[in-house]
Amino acid sequence: MILWTLNPELSEEEKKAVKASIKQGLEGLVGQIPGLLECKVQIEGRLASSTADLMLDSTFDNEASLQGYKNHPAHLAVANGKVRPYTVQRACLDFEA
Repeated sequence: MILWTLNPELSEEEKKAVKASIKQGLEGLVGQIPGLLECKVQIEGRLASSTADLMLDSTFDNEASLQGYKNHPAHLAVANGKVRPYTVQRACLDFEA
């Protein structure tokens, strides 16, 4: 799971567009990256008590698949083009169920 905070200098309209772009980009990686089983980006329904703007919840075959995902060119293209330019904070929790 990953939580991101968007750059506060973005307007509400820009934030909405950025969140939609991140969702489309990351969820579109399913089927492109070996071992990535599921990828959901939560951009709607955020309560006022939240301290992050959006959340990624992804499932992998195993830890090796997660490591492969991190360096896969398709993931890096989304991360570098749609996520990193617009976020100022990231929190990550990787766990084994």
